[in-house]
Parts: sequence; structure tokens; C-alpha cells
Amino acid sequence: MLKKLLPALLGATLAIAAVADEASVKRNFEAKFGAKADSVTKSGYLGLYEIYADGQILYGDEKGTAFILGPLIDGKTMRNVTQERMNKLTAIKWNDLPLERAVKQVRGDGKRVLASFEDPNCGYCKRLAKELLKLDNVTIYTFLYPILSQDSVDKSKAIWCAADRAKAWNDWMVDGKAPTGKTDCDTTAITKNQDFGRKLNINGTPTLFFVDGERIPGAVPLAKIEEKLAQTAGK
Repeated sequence: MLKKLLPALLGATLAIAAVADEASVKRNFEAKFGAKADSVTKSGYLGLYEIYADGQILYGDEKGTAFILGPLIDGKTMRNVTQERMNKLTAIKWNDLPLERAVKQVRGDGKRVLASFEDPNCGYCKRLAKELLKLDNVTIYTFLYPILSQDSVDKSKAIWCAADRAKAWNDWMVDGKAPTGKTDCDTTAITKNQDFGRKLNINGTPTLFFVDGERIPGAVPLAKIEEKLAQTAGK
């Protein structure tokens, strides 16, 4: 009986110790930086703890003698562990996205789904738009998210007011054909997108979201998008 109890007791003790250590790291961080730590977890690397605070990840030891801000790279796989964790920590609920305020494109059966927040004057967004043209059997929701300039706002309004929004978007982003026509339709969707994006802490474009809620910032390579779409198929 005792032999059966010892492993359980040891496991419980270790779990309590881990929680206590995380609480200690949290207290040390908050005392030194005067900021609230949203979460503290063991990183699995060099005895460091991952601290998520104010939308950033940093690392510290148990006693708070040193803190590191910057990407943590797995030496064996060369994965950017920090970015992977950030993608998870900043995930959202897909159903919270106001899809009616996005430019919708359906290709093939449209079963695979992704959403992106993009500025029409963003060079990386234009690169992404060309990559996304290669996708099939997908539904793409593009939220017009002008954050770079007033011209970005003007172009977003012209695209939103176009008779065929998807065509107007691709004409500009892929072919460089500037949107023309009226801009006096109801463009409150764009203002609402800006407010919504700020609430999600979207500070750069493009920012992609998948149906599992995970966000991936930047002009993601097509292979990565295909991989993620395969992972989330049927969700």
C-alpha cells in the first residue's frame, strides 16, 4: 500500500512545489517591474520561467536575479519557442470574429478557413495576397485594417464601397490597380475593425487567424499556411 502511495504523494508534492515556485517568480517580477504578470510557467529551458506580461514574453530565474527579453530558440529543432508560445497566448475564439465586416473570398469548396487583418499599403500584405492566390478550397476573410496612413483609410473605404470587394482588393494588392469609385457608402465597418483590432493588440499587418483561434503575425510562407489549414481542417 505504501509503495503505491509514495509515487502519488511525490507527484503531488512536486506539483505543489511547482505552483509555489511560479507564485514566487510572479511576486518577484511584479515587485521589481511594478506590472502585473498575466501568467508564469516553467519554460522547460535552463530552469527559466516564462513570464507573460503586458503583451510580451520574458524569462526569469526562480529568485528574480536576472530577466531576459527576446526570442528563446530551441537548440535542437531551431524552433522559435517564444513566438510559438506567443501565438498560443494571444489566441482568440474564432466565433468572436465579426466576419460580416470582412472582405470574403471563396475558392473551390471553401471548406478551409482563415482570416487576416491587413492594411492596403502594407508591403508584406501585398506579398501575402499573391501567396494566397495559390490556395484552393478555402474561404478567406480579409479585415480591412488601415493603420499606416490616411491614404490607407481612403483606399480601404474605396475597396469596401466597391461593387465587388474581393476583386477590388486583389486588383490593388496583386496587380497594383488602385481602387476607384465612390467612398461615401457605409464604411463604419472599417472604423469598427480598427477598434476591434486594437482590443486584440494587433499592432502590425498582416496578422492571420485560424479556426482554432491561433494568430500568426507577418507574411507567413504558403507552406506554413497550408500546414496550419491542414491542422485545423474540420474544426
